[in-house]
Amino acid sequence: MDLLLRFIVGGTVVVLFAALGDVLKPKSFAGLFAAAPSVAIATLGLAIVGEGTPYAAVEARSMIVGAAAFFFYAYVCTYVMTRYRAAAGRTAITGLLLWSAMSLTGWFLVLR
Repeated sequence: MDLLLRFIVGGTVVVLFAALGDVLKPKSFAGLFAAAPSVAIATLGLAIVGEGTPYAAVEARSMIVGAAAFFFYAYVCTYVMTRYRAAAGRTAITGLLLWSAMSLTGWFLVLR
């Protein structure tokens, strides 16, 4: 039953965010709005129902730390590839180390 509920909630939120992304310009936002926010909202909703608000609060803070670390990762990768003409694969893999370090640091600072 829990799996069915996840499917319904996740699918509904994905459709709503996809519609929002379709309205906005450029159209490349459609995928962005369809994926990440909808999964996060569905996960938090199910965490509140299943585990309670204190657990969901920890999940939400974890998502914020991960999103901030990913933003920094994307910024650094874009900067390095455009400024130094670095290879995308090497830059992305090296950047994952940076993202991991940022995520773990954020986890220790914010969640502990």
